[in-house]
Amino acid sequence: MTVGIVMLVHTSLDRAAQVARHWTASGCPVVIHVDKAVPRKTYQAFRAAIEKDRLIRFSKRHRCEWGTWGIVAASQSASEMMLASFEQVRHVYLASGSCLPLRPVQELIDYLAARPQTDFIESATTADVPWTVGGLDEERFTLRFPFSWKKRRALFDRWVNIQRKIGYRRRIPAGLTPHMGSQWWCLTRQTLSAILEDPDRPRHDKYFRRVWIPDESYYQTLARLYSRKIESRSLTLSKFDYQGKPHIFYDDHLQLLRRSDCFVARKIWPGANRLYHAFLTDERGAMKKAEPNPGKIDRIFAKAVERRTRGRPGLYMQSRLPRQGWENGITAYPYSMFQGFDELFEDFGGWLNRITGTRVHGHLFSPERAQFSGDYTVMNGALSDSAKLRDYDPEGFLTNLIWNTRGERQCFQFGPMDHQGVNWLVARDPNAQVSVITGAWAVPLFKSNRNFGEIRKEAARLQRVESEHLGILRSTWAKANIRIWSMADFVDSPMEPLQTIIEETGTLRQRRLAEVPRMVDLDGFGQFLQNLKNQGMHPYLMGDFPVESGPERKPKPPRRPYVVR
Repeated sequence: MTVGIVMLVHTSLDRAAQVARHWTASGCPVVIHVDKAVPRKTYQAFRAAIEKDRLIRFSKRHRCEWGTWGIVAASQSASEMMLASFEQVRHVYLASGSCLPLRPVQELIDYLAARPQTDFIESATTADVPWTVGGLDEERFTLRFPFSWKKRRALFDRWVNIQRKIGYRRRIPAGLTPHMGSQWWCLTRQTLSAILEDPDRPRHDKYFRRVWIPDESYYQTLARLYSRKIESRSLTLSKFDYQGKPHIFYDDHLQLLRRSDCFVARKIWPGANRLYHAFLTDERGAMKKAEPNPGKIDRIFAKAVERRTRGRPGLYMQSRLPRQGWENGITAYPYSMFQGFDELFEDFGGWLNRITGTRVHGHLFSPERAQFSGDYTVMNGALSDSAKLRDYDPEGFLTNLIWNTRGERQCFQFGPMDHQGVNWLVARDPNAQVSVITGAWAVPLFKSNRNFGEIRKEAARLQRVESEHLGILRSTWAKANIRIWSMADFVDSPMEPLQTIIEETGTLRQRRLAEVPRMVDLDGFGQFLQNLKNQGMHPYLMGDFPVESGPERKPKPPRRPYVVR
């Protein structure tokens, strides 16, 4: 007894011929069906090249189109010829022209000989099938599908909607419980002949002719009527992506295919010379005997699907970039944004770098240029400091910066004078740590030598911009770690906020602050705010500053403004 191979071929006929000779070299007869869409001249040349092999036959040709009855008709014609021409065949194995045997054929023969009454066909009810794609599960058995989904998709969808609206449902033939599964099966002679010789076959064929993708349900359903023992699995390794399209195996998948221990794999790229050589001509490189276990590589495919659909956190790709919520993590690494600190403290960036060991930038979104640390003009990943390039896509600028420097925490200054295009992105980003001293933008105005009328107008504008930013930070959509202090509250007691910031930001181990940045001189700042009020501008973001003098501060030591022991 041996195994008969039914091959459905429609392209790459040279590879199909190579595989067919491999099957027959081990004593397995092969019946080949060639899609009627293949030109007659090409078909005749293919047939002439291999028909001299006494174990190869060619069946009646049908036009095979995905999702239609032609594929089932092709397998029926080829199977009938197989059963009639080769009486020694005990199992019939359905394969395609792009299938490749992964193990010595004799191992498959021995494996099936040890299981003479077992049918290997994936067969599950629609309620138990999680892999259907396209929105049609049970409906593929109760509606009619006279139109091609690939060639006439609009008409296909319209016809489905019409049937749904009028409540049309086809009657499933008595005694049948629809099942689904992979089209690549291996059936015993008894089961296959019972399906093909059933007196009710005309009725079954008439019903399945209008089922959508009948090659995944015809044999899967009818085998349940006649099989003595079904193992609901395929001996062919066939993987599909999240869209229902088959994965194609290339030369670099050689070791992956070896790990599967499967007898046959599809779909193999016709140009994968290394795979065809390794599995068809190299007997010493054949896999060891083992139970077929495609689940061994499922983890790799699951990771591949996740990488394709979700990508890596903080790395944007074409399929996700335009759609908010599809980014799988807004940025790739934690970072910190400081608003108001640079205005309130002298050399805040240098102090922060010394204390925390992080890379501290200036105002990355300054109107003139991106102020990279070290005054660089180009950062990792050839990221330019050009304001024009940055402002074309400010969110992309920030996410690229974080991605290109992942592993090193980035800190940058921000304020209402900067470009505000990243406000929502930072607020929604769980990787962001945002520290804001409200109203600190008024300190540079206080120190400036501008006309008071210009100062008042600019103060009103900056307060409006910062107020809008604060609204974003306090919205229900904000996911960042956000801390906000009014300027008056922060100046009154700066140590606790600074300690908290350092603990959350720093990469160096720092128990207590031994050094704090020098605060700018705020004498007269309260009167400056009162003058703004007197001119009709109400500066409310700073908090309560006394008019006489700034909030009380500790005496300044000659070198360090604050020392905590």
